[in-house]
Amino acid sequence: QVQLVESGGGSVQPGGSLRLSCAVSGFTWDYYAVGWFRQAPGKEHEGVSAITGKVTFTHYADSVKGRFTISRDSDKNTIYLQMNNLKPEDTAIYYCASVQALPVSPLSPASYTHWGQGTQVTVSA
Repeated sequence: QVQLVESGGGSVQPGGSLRLSCAVSGFTWDYYAVGWFRQAPGKEHEGVSAITGKVTFTHYADSVKGRFTISRDSDKNTIYLQMNNLKPEDTAIYYCASVQALPVSPLSPASYTHWGQGTQVTVSA
């Protein structure tokens, strides 16, 4: 059974940094995708970033390119999202999600089958 557990959220001032973690279990790191999504109040889920394999590729929304970096620690079965130069508009609940496949649209929530519980990120002065 696939389980995903996010951690690392919190409150930070504009321009600050946070690193989110997504610990994944019950998962095969062969043909896969793990994505980060966010949902702000009154808005739909937005794809932020994804990492796909077997040959590793990374994907980013235009709104976070150059500021966010997704990475994988194979030994820890964990996906990280390093978020730098955070802006108030980054405030949202952040979720990680997984699918045992290579999705055509890795930043689309509909591509994923398993989801974590979410972690709050708040960016304000």
